[in-house]
Amino acid sequence: MYSDGMNDYIERRARRRVKQKKGFYGHLSAYIAVGIFFFMMNMLTMENGEVWFMFPLMPWGAGLLIHYFSVFGLFGKNTIDWEVKEFEKEKDRLRRKFKVEDHEDEYDDYLDLQEAPEMQPEPRRSGRSRWTDQDFV
Repeated sequence: MYSDGMNDYIERRARRRVKQKKGFYGHLSAYIAVGIFFFMMNMLTMENGEVWFMFPLMPWGAGLLIHYFSVFGLFGKNTIDWEVKEFEKEKDRLRRKFKVEDHEDEYDDYLDLQEAPEMQPEPRRSGRSRWTDQDFV
């Protein structure tokens, strides 16, 4: 159904998304581990009820939140399904604006290029073109 180029594109895109998600979860894990460490250090060294463990975690938490939005979008809307839906809505909007009909399905039966024979040029002879008139549509 998809061409090899489209399959390659989908695979590259999926790998990139997995890498982005893995990076975020690594960042979140480090944040939690360091947060627990700071909390334990604060509890062990507390004098006069001073609580300080959350102060270094607040700016880091803001950075973690920005990282979340860059990977997942606002409220998780940065998914491939959302992008596909938005792409289709934009195409439909532009088709309506320019009054263009979608003929994609109409030509699917006629343009099956996998069945087309391979074009091979004729051997080159002196003074003749490599292609014959029959090779051109």
